[in-house]
Amino acid sequence: MTTYFTDDTFAFLRELKRNNDRAWFNENKARYERSVKGPALAFINNVAPHLKRVSTHLVADPRPVGGSMFRIYRDTRFSKDKSPYKTHVGIHFSLRDGVHTPGFYLHVEPNASMVAAGIWMPDAEGLQQIREAIAAKPTEWRKASGDLDEDEGALKRPPRGFDPAHPMIEDLKRKTFTGSLRLSDGQLKSDDAVTTFVATCKELTPLVRFLAKAVGAPW
Repeated sequence: MTTYFTDDTFAFLRELKRNNDRAWFNENKARYERSVKGPALAFINNVAPHLKRVSTHLVADPRPVGGSMFRIYRDTRFSKDKSPYKTHVGIHFSLRDGVHTPGFYLHVEPNASMVAAGIWMPDAEGLQQIREAIAAKPTEWRKASGDLDEDEGALKRPPRGFDPAHPMIEDLKRKTFTGSLRLSDGQLKSDDAVTTFVATCKELTPLVRFLAKAVGAPW
């Protein structure tokens, strides 16, 4: 049993939210490496064998660049918000390379941490495959999608080629297929954080399994 995220992990993220500028971050970069980045990479490395019990194809990559941990630097090119840093930690575990495939996601943020699962904004081919699978297997989809989050970007009208009277028509309008379960700061600071995360992933597994089969991802 190992402790990864600490009081200072969450304290750093709260302070970064109040001081989201390069000068403050550079002054506190060693603390970021010690209390945020280092623990996150250790978590990724150590959770890898446990995730194999969920699916042997899940990728847990502890590399500091290009791995499972998202960069803390925000892409501000097309955003009105020019804050340079994210104020949370994001870690993805996909079924194959790339974040736009089915998988799990750990979001670490003070009082807003969660485990998410599914697929966010699949490409046109994947979206069509998922819709066809939902239309063909509505009962199976209903069982798998109990923890779905709201999709604010869903279509207003039924997608072309699908029956407007289909019992799953509201889900067929979706563009994103994700569900999530909240975690407390205390759960992530506990020495059994890995066990808690994997158990939560297992709760969300039916959703990921259904989507993986729909888009032809390995499971």
